[in-house]
Amino acid sequence: MARDYYDVLGVQRNASADEIQQAFRKLARKHHPDINKDPQAEERFKELNEAYSVLSDPKTRKRYDRFGEDFRQIPEDWEERVGAGVGAGAGARGRSRGRVRFTDYGEGFDGSGINFEDLFGGMYGRGGGGGRWGPVPGADQEAEIQLGVEEAYHGGHRSITLAGPGGQRTYDVNIPRGVVDGQRIRLAGEGGRGSDDGPPGDLYLRVRIKPDTRFRLEGRDIHVALPVTPWEAALGATVPVPTPGGTAKVTVPKSSSSGRRLRLRGEGMPNPRGANGDLYAEVRIMVPPELGDRERELFEELAAVSTFDPRKPG
Repeated sequence: MARDYYDVLGVQRNASADEIQQAFRKLARKHHPDINKDPQAEERFKELNEAYSVLSDPKTRKRYDRFGEDFRQIPEDWEERVGAGVGAGAGARGRSRGRVRFTDYGEGFDGSGINFEDLFGGMYGRGGGGGRWGPVPGADQEAEIQLGVEEAYHGGHRSITLAGPGGQRTYDVNIPRGVVDGQRIRLAGEGGRGSDDGPPGDLYLRVRIKPDTRFRLEGRDIHVALPVTPWEAALGATVPVPTPGGTAKVTVPKSSSSGRRLRLRGEGMPNPRGANGDLYAEVRIMVPPELGDRERELFEELAAVSTFDPRKPG
């Protein structure tokens, strides 16, 4: 059985969206496989992304809260279907109205008098026996696709070939700009076939972001190393920094040490539904692999006059 997503993130079930985001960021930094060398870190990180992708979307979170780990089998418009059923079925138990058969099983799981197992189970081929159900929609299906950071950043059309029971099929997929690890892309009508003229289900492509040598993702935030010279770190400078969207400029404050993080607001992964992520450039001071005669003289002169001791406490 899958772990409860709230337990994965260590938050209460009534946690706010901000609390969920803060919990995810804290744990993602701790368990990211580029930082945490524990063999289980990668699986833990994927689990965190999975939980965050569900709980950060209000509609998906609502389905999860209601139906638990079976929420993906529930159509996104389940509330409309149930609402229509309640209106149509009032005082009419045991009769068939349209595609939903109301039974005399007693109070439903939500106290409405409709049995959810009968309602949704019948629509997906799992319902109780007896009676004519009418058209049954096909089941939703899921597959994984891998994207590079830059592919996910820019989005666009991509041809995806998947192997299935009936052989390989190729799909023309529109990758939304700024997809993140764990997010699902819906291909309407490309899932399992329905029966009795029922509509087909949907195919959901779960995105997995491939590791990148330059960019490390935490949600929508991007982390990148920023190599600088000793004099740029000491005197300050404006230097180029790579981003998935192209080269940007960042100002390195004077007296910057290795490990200092410089934030470029909004330069992280795009977010069609809200604020973009941020890009964090981490200063890494680099020295020349070989020193020329004059360079050596200058460093020796600096060593002679400087009283700075990085190993001295305080």
